[in-house]
Amino acid sequence: MHYQPQLDLLQNRIILVTGASDGIGQEAALTYARHGASVILLGRSDEKLRAVADEINQAGAIPARWYTLDLLTCTAQECQKLAQQLALHYPRLDGVLHNAGLLGDVVPMAEQDPDVWQKVMQVNVNGTFMLTQALLPLLLKSESGSLVFTSSSVGREGRANWGAYAVSKFATEGMMQVLAEEYKNRHLRVNCINPGGTRTKMRASAFPTEDALKAKKPPPILCRSICG
Repeated sequence: MHYQPQLDLLQNRIILVTGASDGIGQEAALTYARHGASVILLGRSDEKLRAVADEINQAGAIPARWYTLDLLTCTAQECQKLAQQLALHYPRLDGVLHNAGLLGDVVPMAEQDPDVWQKVMQVNVNGTFMLTQALLPLLLKSESGSLVFTSSSVGREGRANWGAYAVSKFATEGMMQVLAEEYKNRHLRVNCINPGGTRTKMRASAFPTEDALKAKKPPPILCRSICG
């Protein structure tokens, strides 16, 4: 049986999505808005984020706000500044979906470019950590907060050639487990979700010979993951 969330499932929920300008992040944001959430879009491209916000608004959902932040170059101070800006408009965050990510090179370890490796770690681990740290106070104001990291099967079992991306996703899983343990007695759930093979630009880069039509669209389970 396929999971079909109720249309008002996320009513009165405030949810922030990183990497919301395309791919899984865009589809998640649209899905959350469709099911009643007030959505905050985060990404690098103001133009792309505006387009997603326009699509949400045109669908008759709660108008979305968007903010630009590049996890590749962001500092802890910039993440804190973003959190302060959010606090001016929102009393809390009920959910955060960490979807932004960088693939890097799909080549053997001996051929991994150290500069590319550092970039993958900055986006997938360091930037994500700094943003999470900044957003925790807003998440803890929710009576039922949800913090979700997008993971991958290569972050649970190492696979040849996946190098920096796989290692970064092992770190993502570890960060989730530490946070889940730290907040197990608070009103905050921390989880990882593996969307599987999904039709995105990142997937196309990793599998250039794959028929894009055979990869599925982002699943509705993303909606359930953010609400429990």
